[in-house]
Amino acid sequence: MKTVLLVISILLIVIVLLQSNRAESGAQIISGGNSDLFSNRKERGSELVISRITLVLGMAFFLISFVMEFI
Repeated sequence: MKTVLLVISILLIVIVLLQSNRAESGAQIISGGNSDLFSNRKERGSELVISRITLVLGMAFFLISFVMEFI
């Protein structure tokens, strides 16, 4: 069970790093320099697939961590 959690966490880190960069730098997020950060933009193609994989891996990580705590 711990090895599954380790594999999921590594995959989650890799998938998050593959996501598109919506802000050019971290300083722009803090200062508000990127005005279209929260714009209404639909994800298409590979962005949609990566976003859904991130969601599934995040939920799996949460559920396995929750189960391991109480078992």
